[in-house]
Amino acid sequence: MYLHNTATRHKDEFTPQNSQNVTMYCCGPTVYNFAHIGNLRTYIFEDLLARTIRLRHPLTHVMNVTDVGHLVSDADDGEDKMELGAAREGKSAWDIAKFYEEKFWADYDALHCTRPTVVSRATQHIKEMIALVKTLEDKGYTYRTSDGIYYDTSKFDRYDALVGHARISGLQGGARVEMSDEKRNPTDFALWKFSPKDKKRQMEWDSPWGVGFPGWHIECSAMAMKYLGHTLDIHCGGIDHVTIHHTNEIAQSEAATGQKYVNYWVHGEFLILRSGKMSKSGGTFVTVDVLKEKGYDPLAYRYLCLSAHYRTQLEFSYESMDSAAKSLKNLRALAVQAKQAAAAQETEKSKAWKEKFTAAMEDDLNAPKALALVWEAVRSAELSAAEKVDFLTFADSILALDLFKEEAAPKADIPAQVQALLDARAAARKAKEWKKSDELRDEIARAGYLVKDTPQGQQVEKK
Repeated sequence: MYLHNTATRHKDEFTPQNSQNVTMYCCGPTVYNFAHIGNLRTYIFEDLLARTIRLRHPLTHVMNVTDVGHLVSDADDGEDKMELGAAREGKSAWDIAKFYEEKFWADYDALHCTRPTVVSRATQHIKEMIALVKTLEDKGYTYRTSDGIYYDTSKFDRYDALVGHARISGLQGGARVEMSDEKRNPTDFALWKFSPKDKKRQMEWDSPWGVGFPGWHIECSAMAMKYLGHTLDIHCGGIDHVTIHHTNEIAQSEAATGQKYVNYWVHGEFLILRSGKMSKSGGTFVTVDVLKEKGYDPLAYRYLCLSAHYRTQLEFSYESMDSAAKSLKNLRALAVQAKQAAAAQETEKSKAWKEKFTAAMEDDLNAPKALALVWEAVRSAELSAAEKVDFLTFADSILALDLFKEEAAPKADIPAQVQALLDARAAARKAKEWKKSDELRDEIARAGYLVKDTPQGQQVEKK
């Protein structure tokens, strides 16, 4: 298997430290708001990677949940995103974290991403973070300012290893990081922040340096090394994490342990709009729920992501979603047709197609090539229906597109006003508004239709 390694800047053959336990850490969500589909593109590529690794090796996949400590600025100032979310919605920071984490996992599942082996929440690992900061302090890498304990990047001679000297040199005061009077170097970052003296935070803890909360970067290092050891096989995330977050992870982890932190750094590119990067702060973001409201199967978005390599920018539009939805529908129809014709049967032919598919995925996750092979197989006169089903079952274990899902039959001829009531009732049931759901059922009955709830959803028939 080959992966493009951000640290070496080229595609390297993947050799795990232990073939019986590959270790992979992925930066997870900051749960102060909904995840947009740009965020979720990263988790789709990480899921492809996890599924591909598991073709040959057992995998321990750890993902963090940032529920404290992620400030709105890369300069270690501004409000904590969790406290900001709490103020925005008039709830506690703990309630905000619980609500948005649950919503994240619902979206994650809808996209058929495989749950991590370990989910590590920052608020449950404060003692590990404090211990790591203390180790860095004992080794002389820290200094104190009026607002926290900082890491002195000038004392770590490999600080530019991940991104190169030129980019680190470009991080001058006023760029992505601001130079405060107390910081020794523009790239220095907070390991532990002190709580403000003029107000009480909802999330704060005692520490050897005073009451406060962890810096964002220390969280990932502490949790990754707790579960995966000092040296990880793979560390994933979005391309936006390279310059600051992952560079800082390397600095603090390797300074603390004296060992290499990560062997393979793998990063996914942005999903973009014509107007630029999708972002929460700019209000330009689309969620899975928005896609559902517009009638799209979430797996049509997964299909769209598979159509582009994870290291290339992907432009989102509803035209491209329409095309992906149509392609997925057609692909499923051909897969179902093959399944109905014959049961799966592995032969030398289908085995050869599996090998070609695996080779594509093990070549730096070349999902577009793998997807093209699936299309080629379903249209092939060379393969019998049984061979197609065998190959497609294997391919779908990686692509996770529900290839054998049969499209629902067209709806009965229902008047528009009754359909509107049915849609409103479905929304009420989703929101667990049971009283409203019952009232709408009665209204539908008065209009001359009976509605039944089934595992596949509402079914309606004329009285």
